[in-house]
Amino acid sequence: MAIPDPATRGVSGFNWLTVAKLFVPSALGILIFFIPVTLGGRNTILLDHMVTGARELLGEAAAFYALALIVAGAAYPLWKGTWRRSLTDRIFTVLKLAGVVVAIMAMTGWGPGLLHEPDMLPFLFNRLVIPVGLIVPIGAVFLALLISYGLLELIGVLLQPVMRPIWRTPGRSAIDAVASFVGSYSIGLLITNRVYQAGQYSAREAAIIATGFSTVSATFMIIVARTLDLMSVWNLYFWLTLVITFAVTAVTVRLPPLSQMNNERSDGEPEAIPGKRLNTAWRAGLEVAAQAPGLHRSVALNVREGLLMAISILPSIMSVGLLGLLAAKYTPLFEWLGLLFYPFVAIWGLEDGMALAQASAAGLAEMFLPALLMAEAEFVARFAAGVVSVSAVLFFSASIPCILATSIPLSVGRIVVVWFIRVALSLMLAVPAGYLAQALSGA
Repeated sequence: MAIPDPATRGVSGFNWLTVAKLFVPSALGILIFFIPVTLGGRNTILLDHMVTGARELLGEAAAFYALALIVAGAAYPLWKGTWRRSLTDRIFTVLKLAGVVVAIMAMTGWGPGLLHEPDMLPFLFNRLVIPVGLIVPIGAVFLALLISYGLLELIGVLLQPVMRPIWRTPGRSAIDAVASFVGSYSIGLLITNRVYQAGQYSAREAAIIATGFSTVSATFMIIVARTLDLMSVWNLYFWLTLVITFAVTAVTVRLPPLSQMNNERSDGEPEAIPGKRLNTAWRAGLEVAAQAPGLHRSVALNVREGLLMAISILPSIMSVGLLGLLAAKYTPLFEWLGLLFYPFVAIWGLEDGMALAQASAAGLAEMFLPALLMAEAEFVARFAAGVVSVSAVLFFSASIPCILATSIPLSVGRIVVVWFIRVALSLMLAVPAGYLAQALSGA
């Protein structure tokens, strides 16, 4: 007979303090990320209010704060020596160093005039880089409330029965999938790679999770929503994007190249959950809550991870983002790629259909580009661009290099094919979702 865990003993077999530790932080996290509150005449989630307040408090110093993060991000691979690991690491180290130069140009006005047009460096630096530099560390503090106290484990166990038939991944991947979507793609990929190396995921399962669930975090989605003026419909945007992202993944797993990958794993034991599922989910959540570190330690760890993520992505956003904007404005590259996606938009008769197709193609370079390029479009096109920028999952400024740095056997060619399929399917679903959000919100 199993000996009860002391942490879960007490009234009705559990300790009320542990129950509170499971639900109170989780409820606060839900409040901060998902419940709109009206402050100062603005109706938006509390995290967005915090970021706005932090930027107003910093004033002009916000630009120097962002520059400091960019410089730290460019120096970090040199200091840690990670630039030597592969050709990809060397290329992105150069791009990060270029990001420092571009950030200085944005702050000083130095350089060619075309770079300082309102839709170039000023837009990139002020509308994207500074907000990201603020929201990632601040959001990381409150992500600790959502991901560190058992809520994800509880949800993950409840989702196990649907993972295999819909996404062809084992039940244990439910936690991985939810953590990746709510937390961050880098942490999600780290978890996926560790489980894959342990033989608990096959190559195909690891590839499905890496290319289908490892999206940018909820905090990044707020930046997209702010850029596209969608914060008034934040909950519609978040939940429709989540549904579309997972629906697209359910299709891509059944198509080449993912469907053709090796599906053997060394840990072939069938997964089994003893007892009733709800009871098992409850115990899983309580166990994590009982063993979770104190709030101060959890917050400190998440702030550290948030700062590391911020310095990792900001330099690349500056350099790759600028290259993407220049390519979008002065070359036909994304116009050509956009032609491939236009049929998937044209079926809905959207007025800004071609612009949306081209902006979606630009997301291969940097996931924020669709939002940047469609910021002035009409509501449905803006909403669809916001969905596609997240549901596409794959982009060269960050997520693709992260995948290539793992042991998962995905080549650049395979990744690009998966990206194309994801964008095409996302567009087919995102446009009607935009019409739905418009009807429900009256936007």
